[in-house]
Amino acid sequence: MKTPFKSPALTLFSATGLLVSTGIALAAVSVGDTLGTTEEDVRAALTSQGYMVEEIETEDGEIEAEVSMDGQEMEVVVDAQTGQVLETEMDGPDEDEMDDD
Repeated sequence: MKTPFKSPALTLFSATGLLVSTGIALAAVSVGDTLGTTEEDVRAALTSQGYMVEEIETEDGEIEAEVSMDGQEMEVVVDAQTGQVLETEMDGPDEDEMDDD
């Protein structure tokens, strides 16, 4: 009985391909990530991950950033004391933009 040949290089190549194909998901900001405690830190962290920061402001101890990537808009809320992401929210289509045909 022949045993199948399994090359470590082939396994690594397959795993690398999987990671590359899901690269956008890996770059996504998630709750619990640390981005920084100032607007400048948060802007730099988001920009380095490929996001375009549309608007950023500090309010009530939170840094709120409106960002976009590949046409998808998202709001990221960061605790200004710890620098951790508290919430992310993907923006859906505006009611004014929806077609009621």
